[in-house]
Amino acid sequence: MHTETPETLVRDHTIYSCVMGSRAFGLATEDSDTDRRGVFLAPTELYWRFEKPPTHVEGPAQEQFSWELERFCELALRANPNILECLHSPLVDSVDDTGLELLSLREAFLSRRAYETFTRYAQGQRHKLDADVRTHGAPRWKHAMHLLRLLTSARDLLRTGVLTIDVGAARESLLAVKRGEVPWPEVEARMNRLAREGEEAARHTPLPGEPDRRRVEDFLIRTRRASALQPDPYDEVVQGVVPGRGVGKR
Repeated sequence: MHTETPETLVRDHTIYSCVMGSRAFGLATEDSDTDRRGVFLAPTELYWRFEKPPTHVEGPAQEQFSWELERFCELALRANPNILECLHSPLVDSVDDTGLELLSLREAFLSRRAYETFTRYAQGQRHKLDADVRTHGAPRWKHAMHLLRLLTSARDLLRTGVLTIDVGAARESLLAVKRGEVPWPEVEARMNRLAREGEEAARHTPLPGEPDRRRVEDFLIRTRRASALQPDPYDEVVQGVVPGRGVGKR
């Protein structure tokens, strides 16, 4: 068995990577960073050891963060907002066949749980903004802009069953908030309205009550099995005995 470092796991075993943040949201300006997110598939043999592979890796590039496939799926099934948005980024850097199958499962991860998770995250951000207003007389306007974006995205997901993260025609009005050109009471009113609309949408959402956990688990098992059956280039014995097989082949 050969060893893998966190860096080589990301470099050699990434199945999907994308750009997130302002660039994926359609809110990038000249000074925006390029946030990269990815999913890697740790070789199955690494799980046969006492020391398991990491569930996530920060780096190796700046503003880069990756999750191991199983952890990514767990968080997506829980309707983690950041993870769900990662699956729907319009800016895909790279994707292999396993990554394409992961993307084909987008709908399997979506459920009414999204209302609770998006709302809980939004409330946490709102409390921070309110604290800034009390302490400094104004919020951090960039954070206020992103909260408006999140509330809009969550409302539309609950209304339509489809998650869209690019703000489209709302770009300029949101950037005006970021620049501090919109009075806080008006921003606050917009947040309250979007929260009410999200609550109403949750009552009639087409989303299922639970994600399709069985479908996702079947994908994970097939992917792990295929990895276990891949010939190890560092082990001539394995190369000579076990033929390589692709994901999905039994």
